[in-house]
Amino acid sequence: MANTANRDTVTVWDVDSISRPVVALSASMVSKDWEQASHQHRKAQLLYSVRGILNCEIEDGIWIVPPQCAVWIPGGLSHATRGSGETECYCLFVEPDAAPDLPRSCCTIGVSPLLRELLLKAAAFSGDAVNVAREDRLIATLLDELSAAPVEDLHLPMPRDTRLRRLAEMLLADPAVKVSVREWATRIGMSERSMSRLLLQEIGMSFGRWRRQLHVIVSLQRMTRGESVQSVALELGYEGPSGFITMFRKTVGKPPVQYLSARSASALISGESLPVPSILFPDDL
Repeated sequence: MANTANRDTVTVWDVDSISRPVVALSASMVSKDWEQASHQHRKAQLLYSVRGILNCEIEDGIWIVPPQCAVWIPGGLSHATRGSGETECYCLFVEPDAAPDLPRSCCTIGVSPLLRELLLKAAAFSGDAVNVAREDRLIATLLDELSAAPVEDLHLPMPRDTRLRRLAEMLLADPAVKVSVREWATRIGMSERSMSRLLLQEIGMSFGRWRRQLHVIVSLQRMTRGESVQSVALELGYEGPSGFITMFRKTVGKPPVQYLSARSASALISGESLPVPSILFPDDL
């Protein structure tokens, strides 16, 4: 579904060959778009965005990862990830039995200042045997914080039904198009009632809520790249910014500028600009 024409493809490496039950890797800064093709590994993965928007796609949905959020990907789940524009992110890989209360399904979670600092600290582990006990205690605290992290509603569920899947692909290709629900149903060869009923069965959302969720995902991607609220609103088919801002606030809980400003401020307070090694996708370990 993603346009990959101008993206760098990232080589998948074998994280499961690392014997440690929890592995944290420090940030990588990429000045242009990148994409990691669909793959899976035994270890679960936490992908945390410091700067830029990340996306994770699985068969059942698309998860967006704005700054100061992370996506949790359970072990053994086939997924593709990509970054838009300049990104900076951290990875945590966790054996499935490392902690009992970790999320069991893919989700976007909010990262508290404490969890962020624990991630940064873990990524700086030297592997020195002298510090093993101290590092184990820090990892235990990190897993406790991760288990308690709040889930954020930044998920676009994807239906399995082939007709609804075609509907999703058309919406993703042109999120601004103004077409009635009845017309959408006709385009995929269904009645409006049948389409609405099947959407609720498969993704637990009405068509209107599903489309608003898509608009939030698309708008966050564009605003993070520097586009204005007014420009994004018009590109998504709103007559002006007020309608778009109302939709965004109802869906996310804050208007778009306040939502993004709070995350940018949190990143700066936590020391986002500090230099870090670039080893997110190493060729060897």
